[in-house]
Amino acid sequence: MVRTSITACVAWAVCVAALAVPSTAGAQEDVRRHTERMAREHASDAPIANPLSAAPPARAVTGKDVVYGVVDGRDVTGYVARPADVEGPLPGVIVIHEWWGLNDNVRAMTRRLAAEGFEALAVDLYGGRSASTPDEARALMEGVNENPAAARHNLQRAAQWLGERGVPSIGSLGWCFGGGWSLQTALLLGDDADGAVIYYGFVETDPSALKPLEAPVLAFFGGQDRGIPLDTVRAFEEALDGLGKDAEVVVYPEAGHAFANPSGRNWEPEAADDAWERTIAFLHDTLATE
Repeated sequence: MVRTSITACVAWAVCVAALAVPSTAGAQEDVRRHTERMAREHASDAPIANPLSAAPPARAVTGKDVVYGVVDGRDVTGYVARPADVEGPLPGVIVIHEWWGLNDNVRAMTRRLAAEGFEALAVDLYGGRSASTPDEARALMEGVNENPAAARHNLQRAAQWLGERGVPSIGSLGWCFGGGWSLQTALLLGDDADGAVIYYGFVETDPSALKPLEAPVLAFFGGQDRGIPLDTVRAFEEALDGLGKDAEVVVYPEAGHAFANPSGRNWEPEAADDAWERTIAFLHDTLATE
C-alpha cells in the first residue's frame, strides 16, 4: 500500500531521469517534453558544490575509481566507497548521478552514503563525461535517451559487480536524471533489487510497466517542481497503490525542482535534510543492515 507523506518543507535536490526510451510515439513525446522541462528548470543552474556535497561523511571512508564492467566494448568506470573501519561484505547501493554526470559532488555524496554502513557504487551513464553547462547536460541526457539499452546494460553490470563482491543485498538511489533510472534499476533487477530511492525522477505511470516491480520504493518530489508535475506524481502513486506495491511517496509542498541535488543552486535545507534522514532509515530497513 502506498504511504503518502505531505511535509511542509523547503526544497532540496534536482532533476529527472531519462528513462529507457519507450517504443511508442506517444511515450517518446513524453520523454521529449520531459527533457524540455528539465532544460528550463536548469537554465540558470550550474554544477557547483552545495552544503549537501560539502558536508563530511559521518565517519572515515575509503573511496576509489573502479572499472565495474564493459558496455558497448568500452570499460565503464565508477566510484566506490565504504566505511574504512569495516571489513567484509556490506549491503550495496547503486548511486546514479543527476543530469550533470558523475562529478566530484556525486562522489562526495557517495562517501556520505558509505559512511552510513554501505558499499556505495556511483555509476557513470555518460561514458566518462560530465557537464559544466546546462546545454552540455542536456546533450548528455539526450544521448542516453537515444541508446537506453546501453544504460540498462551499464546498471546490470554494476549490480553484477557488487554481487561479485559479496554484497548481501542491493538498493539504488538517484537524483533527477538518476532518480528515474533508480526506478528503472529496480525494474531491471526484479527479485534481486531490495530497495529503490527516487529523488524527483521521471517516473512510470502505466501500471503494466510497474507491475514487475518487487523492491520497496521511497520517492521524493517537490510540490512546486515544474519539471515533474504533481499530477504525474499522483498518477505514479495511484498506479503503485492499485498494484499493491510497497511504496512511500513524499511530497514537500514548498519545494521546487532539484531541491536535494549534490550539485547546483536549488538546495533547500529543510526538505533536503528530512529526505536524507528518511533515505538512510529506508536503506537500513530494506537492505537489512545492522
